[in-house]
Amino acid sequence: MESFLLQASIYLAAAVLVVPLSIRLGLGSVLGYLTAGILMGPVMGLAGAGTADLQHFAEFGVVLMLFLIGLELEPAQLWDMRKRLFGMGGLQISLTIAAIAGALWFAGEQWQVALVLGMIAAMSSTAIVLQTLAEKNLMGTGGGRAVFSVLLAQDLAVVPILSVMPLLVLPEVSGLTAETFGVTNPETVVAHDAGMAEPLVHFVQTLPAWAMTTLTLSVVVAIVLVGHYVSRPIFRFVHAARLPEMSTFVSLLLVLGIAFLMMLVGLSPALGTFVAGVVLANSEFRHQLEADLQPFKGLLMGLFFMTVGMGVNFALMLREPLTIAAWTFGLIAIKAAILFVIALVFRLRPRGRMLFTLGLAQGGEFGFLVVSVARTEGALPIVAGQMAQLVISLSMLLTPLLFLIFDRVALRLAARTTERPADEIDEKGTVIIAGIGRFGQVVNRMVRHSGVPTVVLDADPGMIETMRRFGVKGYYGDPSRPELLEAAGLGAAQVLVVAVDDPAKAVQIVRFARSKRHDLHIVARARDRVHVYELYQAGANDIVRETFDSSLRAGRYVLENMGYSDYEAAALSKAYFRTDRAAMRDLAELWVPGQPVDQNAAYVERAKQLDRDLETALIEEIYDLRPMEPEKEA
Repeated sequence: MESFLLQASIYLAAAVLVVPLSIRLGLGSVLGYLTAGILMGPVMGLAGAGTADLQHFAEFGVVLMLFLIGLELEPAQLWDMRKRLFGMGGLQISLTIAAIAGALWFAGEQWQVALVLGMIAAMSSTAIVLQTLAEKNLMGTGGGRAVFSVLLAQDLAVVPILSVMPLLVLPEVSGLTAETFGVTNPETVVAHDAGMAEPLVHFVQTLPAWAMTTLTLSVVVAIVLVGHYVSRPIFRFVHAARLPEMSTFVSLLLVLGIAFLMMLVGLSPALGTFVAGVVLANSEFRHQLEADLQPFKGLLMGLFFMTVGMGVNFALMLREPLTIAAWTFGLIAIKAAILFVIALVFRLRPRGRMLFTLGLAQGGEFGFLVVSVARTEGALPIVAGQMAQLVISLSMLLTPLLFLIFDRVALRLAARTTERPADEIDEKGTVIIAGIGRFGQVVNRMVRHSGVPTVVLDADPGMIETMRRFGVKGYYGDPSRPELLEAAGLGAAQVLVVAVDDPAKAVQIVRFARSKRHDLHIVARARDRVHVYELYQAGANDIVRETFDSSLRAGRYVLENMGYSDYEAAALSKAYFRTDRAAMRDLAELWVPGQPVDQNAAYVERAKQLDRDLETALIEEIYDLRPMEPEKEA
């Protein structure tokens, strides 16, 4: 027990000391965990004897991560990924295997070993790449989605890759024994790994091919059915107990159970939990699952990265530094070249192309699994296996640096990128909507479906293309450009909706439109109170604060739960709206641009008076709703 506590304290201390420093230096948390592992293992020799077992345990963090990613994807979104999943992913895997295996075979390596090493090299690091994409907010970009699709395809490919290992056993040659491959007694290894589950594992392994296929399909179908139908009543039953820890228990049980079933039938546990996450993406318990599992995912992922750092074989690297360096940088260069070509074929934008190229150029944790199985089956000599593990580890260590290179390249690309010419607008609308983000989309749908023609403008070409795929016509261009507004029909439009994200551009658009059309009705979206004043002075007629209406709705719900009827709460909400709207106009007249409102004496005094007026208005509304009954004489 003392040894365990000491080892745990060392791990935690290393993470606490190194990771925040790495983040402060702009290197990211992943490189910090890897560095902490290197310091604990190869440098200071503080790693315990069970590092390999610890790494297998920490790999469960990858399983949790893919489950949580699945929760963010609805089945329809996954279906939309099919071209990237099988097109980009299939090309990356097949071309990488062909290139690496071909190069090694021409260099004189046996074709079986060359093919195994090619399959190992085709894998990329799901853990490091997805963690880094999340930290840099790149998951939602075109390049980020392409990277995720390829990683998911690699996860799917692990099963067939492992299944062909028995077919690649090297021919018997003089002096070749099981020890040459690092396996002294494979049966003992399997039994040790199985542990308590050995009888069940043995039973499954002895099934005939048709029964194994049936069992595998049954497990996959069961996961989908349990996620869709059974999980909801289970969660409701557990939540009825009103014990927060029970929710965590059932969340872990769900993921652990699915992972075990997938491993039992020889499939990737990460793939199984990902599918379960997608099935549960529409569940009302989705956010509870995320809250329960997120801390475990973060802890295990950090532990996994540390064990990768501890596993770096510096002794082998010092014996053959040039060979190891050549293999490592050669792997990154070959994979990057293949990825760049694929990105060109699929027409990724320059920034997404660089993210795709550099983000997947390393080896991955599934490569360790392929090395282990290949050595167990006798398809890979121990020296080649050790070399492959070291190259994978070093390439993973270099991944954060590859992302730093991407950051630099992305900045240069942004500076050099020439602006796409604005679309030619071939129609006019009675309503012009400038900006088609979350706010503008709702306005556009409501107005258009009510039979009023609209013209949509947005400066994001990706957003315009997305809207067009959904049948919504829009035009690319910066709405703050006067010629674009005039081309959209500003001279004849009845209403202009300003819904752009940039507050300064919103004011600019309103000011220009008002200068051209004094009779135009302008509806503008405001970020905050100061932005309201700016838009008011620029000439907007109706100004909608981003969170104002939702805040009023929330206040109404509070009143309804404090004894007010639905009608009374709605009436008070309307009274607040009327009073606040008038107050905003009064304060806008007193607001001085560039002067903080708390230093404007007239503004502060008027704001205090308006707050008292608001209280009076609400009290009067309550008296109107609930007139006081006359007191009865005793």
